[in-house]
Formats: sequence, structure tokens, C-alpha cells
Amino acid sequence: MIMRIFQVVTKRGKEEEFGRFFTQKAIPMMKGTKGILQVLPGAPRPENPREFSFVMVWEDLDALKAFAGEDYASPHIDPAEADLVETRSIKHYELAEA
Repeated sequence: MIMRIFQVVTKRGKEEEFGRFFTQKAIPMMKGTKGILQVLPGAPRPENPREFSFVMVWEDLDALKAFAGEDYASPHIDPAEADLVETRSIKHYELAEA
């Protein structure tokens, strides 16, 4: 299983607009994506009011590639978020189970 961590920092003043996109579009889209076993969306905290994140657990690399393409190491960007985001990052890990 692949753990994918996607983090976003919004542009200043775009926090509320991105928050609506995040809750109304991004979370439902990711929860309905084939190949994802778990989605953990992260909303901002007071000390980092512009930061949002997703931790996703994918069945395997093939499922992730079916969603993101061969260049899965680059953040998948929805056109609706492009003007709201200052920076984005993505990291992948093998899921370690206890």
C-alpha cells in the first residue's frame, strides 16, 4: 500500500475560498476515487491558517498511477484550485503496519 501526503498552502486571503473547494469538491472527489482505501483530510489550525492536507492510502502503485498518471510524484492539480494555491507538495511512502 502507498501512503500519499498532499499539502497545500493557500495564497493570502484565499483561505475561505479554498476551504469551500476543499470541503465541497476535493474531499468528496478523493473519497470516491477508485483505488483509495482511506482518506484523511486535514484542515488548518490557528498556528497555520493557510495549510490544508490530505493523507491518502492507496491500494498499490498501479491504482495511484491510474488516478495521477505516470508522473504521480507531481501534485495532481484541479483547475478550480490553481488560482487559490501558493505552494503544494506531495510525498509517497510505503505504508508500514504494526
